[in-house]
Amino acid sequence: MEIFFERMKSLLGDEFESFLKFYNSGKIFRGLRVNTLKCSADKLRELIGFELEPAPFCAEGFYIPDEIKSLGNSPLHHAGAFYMQEPSATSAVEMLNVKAGEKVLDLCAAPGGKSTQIAAKLNGEGLLWSNEIVKSRSIILLSNIERMGIRNAVVSNCRPDILCARLRGYFDKILVDAPCSGEGMFRKNTEAETEWSVEHVKSCAARQLMILNSAKNALKENGELVYSTCTFSKEENEGVIEEFLSENPDFEIVDSGVDFGRPTLGYARRIFPMDGGEGHFAVKLRKNSASVSVPTNKPKSEKTPDFVKAFITDNFVNTAFENQLQIIGRNIYIVPNNLPDTGSLNILRKGVLLGEIKKNRVEPHHHAFTSSKKEDCKRAVDLDLHSDDIKKFLHGEEIDVAKDLKGYTAVCVNGITTGFGKASAGKLKNKYPKGLRTL
Repeated sequence: MEIFFERMKSLLGDEFESFLKFYNSGKIFRGLRVNTLKCSADKLRELIGFELEPAPFCAEGFYIPDEIKSLGNSPLHHAGAFYMQEPSATSAVEMLNVKAGEKVLDLCAAPGGKSTQIAAKLNGEGLLWSNEIVKSRSIILLSNIERMGIRNAVVSNCRPDILCARLRGYFDKILVDAPCSGEGMFRKNTEAETEWSVEHVKSCAARQLMILNSAKNALKENGELVYSTCTFSKEENEGVIEEFLSENPDFEIVDSGVDFGRPTLGYARRIFPMDGGEGHFAVKLRKNSASVSVPTNKPKSEKTPDFVKAFITDNFVNTAFENQLQIIGRNIYIVPNNLPDTGSLNILRKGVLLGEIKKNRVEPHHHAFTSSKKEDCKRAVDLDLHSDDIKKFLHGEEIDVAKDLKGYTAVCVNGITTGFGKASAGKLKNKYPKGLRTL
């Protein structure tokens, strides 16, 4: 790592000693971001059991105290009330400045921290398209989309060049959180440190430029793109952007309106451990050239089977689901409005998977309930965060319920929908997915 530190000294100059002090301190910045689709910051403060100290990178971001362990096992985490996210990692979406109703692409999205942050800003309006090229990571991404209760997302497993060529000119905003050498994560990830080399940095930079040159095609005229990494190297940050701008004079760096970290390239921002996060780089670009937009797909009008209608009205208050239904094979989806033609793209999920048709009945899917609020469900049991019943439910066990409760029932933690079960004769048969259950 001697070469790495020499490069950092050249980059930081007089601040290198300050960087080295933080680097060797053993203090790792840990954080969480409140998922405002399911929970307010005030409510999380009341429930979480420790002081939430605000992080400077976004209003929903907070530091996790060093002494707090195993927070991923908390029922609130299972319920999607928050996402555990390194504090400076929230900076890129803050710079993107997403507005409700926009169409936003997260091109390198797994495991989903930035995608779920975008979804919260969209607040159920517009469209989030989350893509991940690595299949195993795309499955993790989908799981987080489900947990955080997101309805208006498409999750895909595509090469960036193929996806962006198909969706040419479609998106208002794009996030390219590019795969990188991960220098900002060395203190948390020793594997990234052992894999590091100058050659790896250069290969990452070449790949990042290729991804950016794919992403540009999917952006509409006057659309905005944020490029970000969790590395410090100039080759992967300023170097990639300077090369991209030289090849694409129709793009320009614009002011993102933030004041965290420190400026570079005018309006780009760098974050070092001295600034309160492990490390990040982000820059906002605007496209000034015209784009040919992809036409909106017009789904075929299909009659909804009566038993599907009955399932919705029997289990959910919001019967508007019916207007967005799409049945593909045996699966029933609640699809976002105004989708483009996805053609042969490898799509893992369009909107919410409501359930599966089995012999003229519907077996509901976990996502149908995690994406619904307690008040949207006809039946719900609300369990206390510290109760034995929520521990049993997350472990996959049956729990006792009122004897007059019958049918599919949402399971909530202090009002936040976590999953569902099927009530009968005073018992709730557990439907929490096996892969999510606690040990």
